[in-house]
Amino acid sequence: MSRALCFLVCALAFLASPLASAEIVEHSFHVQNLTVERLCSRQVITAVNDRLPGPTIVAREGDTVVIHVFNKSPYNITIHWHGVFQRMTPWADGPSMITQCPIRPGGKYTYKYNVIDQEGTKWWHAHVNQLRATVHGALIFLPRLGNRYPFPEPHNEIPIILGEWWNANVVDVQNQAVATGGPPNVSDAYTINGMPGDLYPCSQYHIYEHKVKRGKYYLLRIINAAVNNQLFFKIANHNLTVVAVDASYTNPYPTDVVAIAPGQTVDALLFADQAVGSYFMAASPYISTVDVPFDNTTTRAILYYDGATSATPVMPLMPATNDTPTAHKFYTNLTSLRGRHWVPVPRQVDEHMFMTIGLSYSVCSTCLNGTTISGNVNNESFVPPTTLSLLQAHFFHVSGIYTTDFPDAPGIEYDYTNASVNNNSSLIFAPKTTKLKVLKYNAVVEIVLQDTAILVAENHPIHIHGFDFHVLAQGFGNYDPVKDRKRFNLVNPQMRNTIAVPVGGWAVIRFRANNPGVWFMHCHLDAHLTFGLAMAFVNENGPSPNSILPPPPADLPQC
Repeated sequence: MSRALCFLVCALAFLASPLASAEIVEHSFHVQNLTVERLCSRQVITAVNDRLPGPTIVAREGDTVVIHVFNKSPYNITIHWHGVFQRMTPWADGPSMITQCPIRPGGKYTYKYNVIDQEGTKWWHAHVNQLRATVHGALIFLPRLGNRYPFPEPHNEIPIILGEWWNANVVDVQNQAVATGGPPNVSDAYTINGMPGDLYPCSQYHIYEHKVKRGKYYLLRIINAAVNNQLFFKIANHNLTVVAVDASYTNPYPTDVVAIAPGQTVDALLFADQAVGSYFMAASPYISTVDVPFDNTTTRAILYYDGATSATPVMPLMPATNDTPTAHKFYTNLTSLRGRHWVPVPRQVDEHMFMTIGLSYSVCSTCLNGTTISGNVNNESFVPPTTLSLLQAHFFHVSGIYTTDFPDAPGIEYDYTNASVNNNSSLIFAPKTTKLKVLKYNAVVEIVLQDTAILVAENHPIHIHGFDFHVLAQGFGNYDPVKDRKRFNLVNPQMRNTIAVPVGGWAVIRFRANNPGVWFMHCHLDAHLTFGLAMAFVNENGPSPNSILPPPPADLPQC
């Protein structure tokens, strides 16, 4: 073969390779005030590019995403790319004071990261205060060119972003909760793609609608962007087939209801096989606590068939707000599809951790009752630093910002899910600390997440940045290390980045720590994150050049 012919063959081979299909997906986010009309009033919100929800970002596996953020709002801001691994780009992860200092009003920062070994539905949102109520949007990773979905090709894809709305400034709502030491005021409405739907005052025309054709498949990319509530989602007279959760493919799971916690995503196929007409899509709350105020309303949108003439859509029968069996059935019946990006369960565990998660009190001299609600993990209530981000402190070896003595288990064992624990004052008060857990590179970590009955038992959505994890098992009551280990699915467990730990129960997760950096783990209910239900991991460097934490970008915001 001549040199010229060899060169031509090699060039054609490269053009046909996955590397050749990689592109740079570049956008600008202008974060600023926006006045909108909702529920009979005009409200000033913080939004991106004058939109609610914000812009949908679409990239393919292998692409590079570049987002220029210009903060024109009156608040500090960061953007988190929820569920993105951020391998070798930890500075772009976004949680305030964890991987970066916030972008000050008038400032800017460019987030840049690669889409590696991921495809499916994710989302982006603010990670400062309660601003993610209105600063959020869909993040969609398509397969590489030439790769197909492992399910019937949809006729169309429909982002369904479930949200929460306050007739108030959401920052003021959070500040009032912090000042009083109590929970934040409940929301006034839920939304579908930014619209509350016709069941709320002055909202007859504030309802999302989407047209479908009979006999076609549609991929619903469902995102729970609500701040403090898990939700049930249904479409009247239609079944759905779940094909992915948190951007990890699942074995097809047919269902007429989706349970989805804040932070989670669900990809579900809809087959438009019903009579030509109009049907309501609806979302209502799933509340696992008792005697706690919540927004007991329903948002709905309209799915209508091409050619429909019916003026009154059909309404689905929604589950009861406390229907834990329905939620648990959905959460526990999902299994992973062995295919692209599937990762087998690591069998040898290097780090065993037992984490109690829940609520407690902390002393607060300025609060109404001298105490404040305090979320905690292993009786440690997390306090973020104020002068330097955790990742900066780790990279530059700055002492005094955090300690590395986060406990592998609570200080004492007790009957975690028995309400009598509230009689023990040593358990209902949690100290404020900034403690991290150090993980060696490539260590396999297994964590038992145990809900507690301190103050109140609750279903907690726990999100880990930087990793997907296998969900080996879930159950109610206190975790039994002998009996419950027999229930582990080590063959095809679902993979998640956000797990809804059952109310008064537990979940066991496992992952490989192969992503150098500092990674946040926290409850995705903002009311609980605000009060300290969080902790962080330091993942040490590995032996190769591509497993060593890179230096921060030059434009990284400073505190």
